[in-house]
Amino acid sequence: MVASNASAEVQVLKDIPFSQDIEVRAAVREKCELGTKLSGFIAEYGTDVTRVDELGSGRVLDLSITQVHASGGGVFSGPKWLEVQGTLKQAGKPVASFRGKRFSGGGAFGVFKGTCAIIGRTTQALGKDIGTWLANPVDGANLGDARGVCDQGPVRSFETFPDTSISLSHRTSV
Repeated sequence: MVASNASAEVQVLKDIPFSQDIEVRAAVREKCELGTKLSGFIAEYGTDVTRVDELGSGRVLDLSITQVHASGGGVFSGPKWLEVQGTLKQAGKPVASFRGKRFSGGGAFGVFKGTCAIIGRTTQALGKDIGTWLANPVDGANLGDARGVCDQGPVRSFETFPDTSISLSHRTSV
């Protein structure tokens, strides 16, 4: 199902909360500012997105961070990933929902980056994914690396490359 009136203003919390049932290292919660940065990237890449302290009426994006894998040690402790789930609502009723996930190994010069910088790459990529999805909110969408992952990490195949551009309609092989 594709939502109608996709161009209307959408409210998103200034600080996206963590789901209550996940464990996140205290250092990551306190220092990486994942919720605030994710909200900022959604507003930056989305159209007509307003950051608010509390969600009101109208079109709202009910979003939470559902998984964080960000071991200390930067690139030396392996890849980092972030997963979110969100529902776009209109007047309190669900319109469309999605699951988004992004992985990063640190990218170029990753050896010089800390954990927050690496997980920050996933946050920015998810913000772009979600901002793009808001322009055409398809119900049940899997955004970013959620299109080709298992629960233990990315599926390594010719179709799945972390930190690549997004396509919500289809993927092509290389």
